[in-house]
Amino acid sequence: MDFSNEPDRENIRAAVRKLCADFGDVYWREVDRKSEYPEKFVDALTRAGWLAALIPTEYGGSGLKVADAAVILEEINRSGGNAASAHAQMYTMGTLLKHGSEEQKRKYLPALAKGQTRLQAFGITEPEAGSETTRLRTTAVQKGGRYIINGKKVFISRAEHSDLLLLLARTTPYEELQDKTQGLSVFIVRLKRALADGRITIRPIRTMLNHHTTELFIQDLEIPVRDLVGEEGQGFRQIIDSWNVERILIASEAIGDGRWFVDRASRYATSRVVFGRPIGTNQGVQFPIAQAHARIEAAALVRDKAAWLYDSDKLCGPEANIAKLLASQASWDAANAALDTHGGYGFASEYDVERKFRETRLLLVAPVSNNLVLAYLGQNVLGMPRSY
Repeated sequence: MDFSNEPDRENIRAAVRKLCADFGDVYWREVDRKSEYPEKFVDALTRAGWLAALIPTEYGGSGLKVADAAVILEEINRSGGNAASAHAQMYTMGTLLKHGSEEQKRKYLPALAKGQTRLQAFGITEPEAGSETTRLRTTAVQKGGRYIINGKKVFISRAEHSDLLLLLARTTPYEELQDKTQGLSVFIVRLKRALADGRITIRPIRTMLNHHTTELFIQDLEIPVRDLVGEEGQGFRQIIDSWNVERILIASEAIGDGRWFVDRASRYATSRVVFGRPIGTNQGVQFPIAQAHARIEAAALVRDKAAWLYDSDKLCGPEANIAKLLASQASWDAANAALDTHGGYGFASEYDVERKFRETRLLLVAPVSNNLVLAYLGQNVLGMPRSY
């Protein structure tokens, strides 16, 4: 790996930082207070072409690498924003890019690149299955040239703000399968139309942070066969192909959060004077911030390696998962250091620490729990027995 800074990537970093400067603390504070979707920010991000970063140029996108996309999301969070409002479009479309037909790519990707259409919703998790994806119960039964889909999904973020939904449903009954990873299929759902037709109902779920997560109820939804992505029954493996990118990009958001916390904590520790001296002169204040900085830098190196492997068409599963694990842990350490440094002011909304504290806490458990990452590493990397 070459650890020198690539000029193009540094230009991306600077451009994203400049865009984010128009959406400062007050903007994000108000969006959070009102539990609003950051429409103006997402529109600006779209117009600048950043959400089309991974779409190939032949479909109207920028054709950038995953390492470039990682920089985009990192800078959003480092600037005090929350990339979760738009990040799914980057990693969700990976399944479409790799397994979609040419007709599907021509139909959907140019509109996504121009911002005419949003693909922000990923319909996987279910109430009964949770993280055990192979146990999904939502069914898709083929009848003629259509699939009839019934079921429910939970913790589906941004469904109210997306035109399309990438949906994973069961096309073969679980009990009929020898290989339990088969029998699931991916579909492109025109979400706005399904809502208008009453085939999908959305119920918002209130959470401790402004994440716009929902529950979906699907009843007799008809999907044309042409909107099946890839081969029927291979949806689980098709979705997995997008998970490594997801891990890398989520790690990048955590790294951005961590750097924001370290910057704010360092600044406050230097300027806040108690008993005649800056509180940062106390090792009990200074050392946790320095430790958080070191952990963020270490996580960033693993993230960079994972992105490099992916962009080089090499296997990157272990590195992508390790990056997500270490980055989310390091960011949480930095969040606690920042909150401790600010003391009572850390809980005051005007300082923004409590908002970012809530936002970065999510990354320890979603979109994949760190316990599942550890299980993956223990069983698939270290060869230890699977737990039952």
